[in-house]
Amino acid sequence: MAVPETPPGECPQCWQHAYDSRNAHRHLGPREDCPECVDHMRNGCPYLVPKKPSFWW
Repeated sequence: MAVPETPPGECPQCWQHAYDSRNAHRHLGPREDCPECVDHMRNGCPYLVPKKPSFWW
């Protein structure tokens, strides 16, 4: 299954780790936390994909 493209307003890393966690976390052992995910939980997302401008007025 292909990973869906990151939607506007979402963090690409969070999106990839949520929808392709098998590949993103394959290097981890059983019951081992992903350092990137832990960093995101503690410090928040470093960047977000900008939302497309709304044309509704």
